[in-house]
Amino acid sequence: MNGPARNTSWLRTIQAVLWSFVGLRKNSEYQQDIEKLNPFHIIGVAIGAALLFVLGLIALVNWVVVQPTGF
Repeated sequence: MNGPARNTSWLRTIQAVLWSFVGLRKNSEYQQDIEKLNPFHIIGVAIGAALLFVLGLIALVNWVVVQPTGF
């Protein structure tokens, strides 16, 4: 019975972390997140998202550097 609730919790955690990366959040939603979300899940998702962001930037820079200039 905890399956759908557990998936919803993870999805809500991911959503809360992504909104925090953007920096836009309603105070009421922030208060709901504090009450309902597990802080360890938030930390794990935030570390994973930051790692993906950094790896994406590295891949983008490598792709731009390898592109021929065309001059």
